[in-house]
Amino acid sequence: MMLAYVITRERDSMAIHNLTPATNGNVYVPMSERDGDESVVWFTRDISPEGLRKAVAKVAPYLTGRVAVKLHTGEQHGPNIIPSAWVKELIESDLPDATIIETNTYYAGDRDTTEKHLKTLEVNGWTFCPVDITDDEGYVEFPVEGGRWFDTMAVGSHLPNYDSMLTLTHFKGHMMGGFGGSNKNIGIGCASGKEGKKWIHAQTSDNGKSWGAQWSVAQEELMEKITESTKATIGHFGEHVVYVNVMRNMSVSCDCEGTAAQPVVTPNVGILASTDICAIDSACVDLVWAMTDAGLVHNHDLVERIESRHGLRQLSYMHEMGMGNWRYKLLDLDAGEAEVSVEDAVKHVVPFEG
Repeated sequence: MMLAYVITRERDSMAIHNLTPATNGNVYVPMSERDGDESVVWFTRDISPEGLRKAVAKVAPYLTGRVAVKLHTGEQHGPNIIPSAWVKELIESDLPDATIIETNTYYAGDRDTTEKHLKTLEVNGWTFCPVDITDDEGYVEFPVEGGRWFDTMAVGSHLPNYDSMLTLTHFKGHMMGGFGGSNKNIGIGCASGKEGKKWIHAQTSDNGKSWGAQWSVAQEELMEKITESTKATIGHFGEHVVYVNVMRNMSVSCDCEGTAAQPVVTPNVGILASTDICAIDSACVDLVWAMTDAGLVHNHDLVERIESRHGLRQLSYMHEMGMGNWRYKLLDLDAGEAEVSVEDAVKHVVPFEG
């Protein structure tokens, strides 16, 4: 694991760089035009507690020691989050000593303080195992190896207490990121609420001495900053961080929007697992795009959300940063792990019914 530094005061220099971001985040790159090696992504159509356990089992051998489960526990009564009952079955059956981890939010709401966050966790049913608000006592900084925007990222000060991490992600749209996959779950979800998230979302022209508007970073710059934040955390855990994405109830809205989320229209697809964050998020995006080839026009809203926010820069930048491969083999857990194309993997989907 990489060294982390505990921060007990405001930094004199935040080592945040002002650069020119890429401009291609609204352009979908098909598999045939991607370079590099291939990783393995497992896929099941079984969107259920059993399907979730089956997917997690493929990556569970990498979870050692004290295990953190990073997931979005949602605003109060959020309708689209991964059901807490599913996660309860997973943890009690397969990860009995695991701890759910979260951080407080940058925006005002049900989770911007630890006191309110703990109440929201209770309302949403996350009461069956320990939950650690990792920035409750401040933050530490993890180095961003090869970072362009950041030299370090502020994460919850409790995060170094864990030896491995299961990134359990509800894949969906996002109001600013275009889509929320494993990259967003870690890059925003592990960044400390009042420091790391501000570094990502707000402009600074003098290395942290003054700040622009709260949400002044967008499009490619935002995608690159989220990705560098993610790299800090996965660099810390090394091979002991794994990823499971649940493609269910995929509103164009993030779970941060709670009951105000836009109605779901994109069909449910399945559950994916991988040891490669770039590969699993790329596969999820490819499955959304593959619905067009299958004549399933119900993916239009999610495609538009991803393109309009330039969210595809998340994938290309993860690849450029050496965080994983955007080429992969999709192995079908429902067919003895035979390789399956994304087009065949979405043939079963039907229009969403809430």
